[in-house]
Amino acid sequence: MLSKASSLWYVDASDPLSVLRADHDSDPEAALALAKQLYADHDVVPIMVGTLGGCAGPDRDEVYIGCYPGVTVVCTTQAAQVHPTALPELLVRPLASEHTYLIAFDTAYGWGAFAHWERGEFRRSFSSTRVNILEDEGLPLVWERPYWAGERPVRWQPGELPDPQTLPFDPPDFADAANSEWLGFHYRVPATNGALVPGDLSVCGFTLYPKGQAPDPADLIPPDLMQTHMNGVGKSRRGLFGWLRGRDRVS
Repeated sequence: MLSKASSLWYVDASDPLSVLRADHDSDPEAALALAKQLYADHDVVPIMVGTLGGCAGPDRDEVYIGCYPGVTVVCTTQAAQVHPTALPELLVRPLASEHTYLIAFDTAYGWGAFAHWERGEFRRSFSSTRVNILEDEGLPLVWERPYWAGERPVRWQPGELPDPQTLPFDPPDFADAANSEWLGFHYRVPATNGALVPGDLSVCGFTLYPKGQAPDPADLIPPDLMQTHMNGVGKSRRGLFGWLRGRDRVS
């Protein structure tokens, strides 16, 4: 169960869950091209192949991208928008996709947000802490009804004292419900047998450096991996060793 995520999804597939189930390996060349497009003012250096389970809440100088047929995910701190409608235009529709979804939450702050654009046109957004609604734009969707009706209340820890103005739901869970509705899987709900989980999906990781300040990529390869590469053995299980510049993050 993830405690933090900031992700953008670009979807053309009519059934994104089927795509994610059928093709879990990200296309590294497409991921690198998109990273360079989105961060043209940075040096973009490939560092690793990880999973969405380990990389959904990146640091400020990182971006993780998964490119699958008809579905692309970008995990970036820029998606952690208190006001989702303020998302930079470049991030709203960089791939001319049919749908753009923003899913972000941080349980440390009891905050969650989600948003939807269709062909680049804004449709719906929501952002709140447990007490304060920070943004609520567009028409509420049918799947939201149980949350507003109080059927998904906050699960308080022993000793916690609820604020009398607490919303009738936990915002991170509300955002996760949007992810389930739009992408077909959960970040936060314990998985049932056979359910897709974030750890099933590979993403390509990149470090973002100020322009002209990236180190020599050869200096980023650990010596043991360099020796393995020189011996011609130990290829990455996804055949990406020539692209990989680091170790896989724990999923």
